Amino acid sequence: MNTLALGPQWLDPDYLIGTFGLIGVLIIVFAESGLLIGFFLPGDSLLFTTGLLVTTDKLDKPLWLVCLLIVLAAVLGDQAGYLFGRKVGPSLFKRPDSKLFKQENVEKAHEFFEKHGPKSLILARFVPIVRTFTPIIAGVSKMNYRSFITFNVIGGTLWGAGVTLLGASLGNIEFVHKHIELILVAIVLISVVPIAIEYLRARGKNKKAAAQAPYDPTGAVQPPRQPGNDGRRGRHAKR
Repeated sequence: MNTLALGPQWLDPDYLIGTFGLIGVLIIVFAESGLLIGFFLPGDSLLFTTGLLVTTDKLDKPLWLVCLLIVLAAVLGDQAGYLFGRKVGPSLFKRPDSKLFKQENVEKAHEFFEKHGPKSLILARFVPIVRTFTPIIAGVSKMNYRSFITFNVIGGTLWGAGVTLLGASLGNIEFVHKHIELILVAIVLISVVPIAIEYLRARGKNKKAAAQAPYDPTGAVQPPRQPGNDGRRGRHAKR
């Protein structure tokens, strides 16, 4: 099966599975679930393709075993991210940007976690980049460990097994076989929709805040004048 690569060949799900097999899938799922270096990996399309290849006998493993191992890798990945966050703590927010690390990714995950609370561990599974940083933020925030484990397992199961089973189910449909490239492109596009919405929302808020700020030709925003600080009030006080 030849799929349409949406970037370098080594990020193409079909190439990754064909080269590294199930072991490669598990390593990628683990890395993307909680390691800083895994945020760019193709999680959704990789799981979908894995499920599809199982049903077409191009990946010679039972579907139940594949799903179980993927869920385990996802849960352990979040566990590693949580422990990393607990150890690193607030210093993560002071780390300088590099080619593989952007401070804005940490801030987005932190906002996501603050907005949705513990359930963010489930929701973030379906949002690229955010799913990598959210368990780390949970560790930084010292989230209750029992609650973390509960939501981690639920999220890992829904995402890991869910997307894989979706690929396996659709793999039996002839239309999917004929248009697999378009299907994978659609999955990637759908997965980035939440990021696009959040970006547009933040951009709108920034524009609104800028429009409401008092205009100053010098480029500096003057603080509102406090009552009793003007000269006239002062002269009356002296009298």
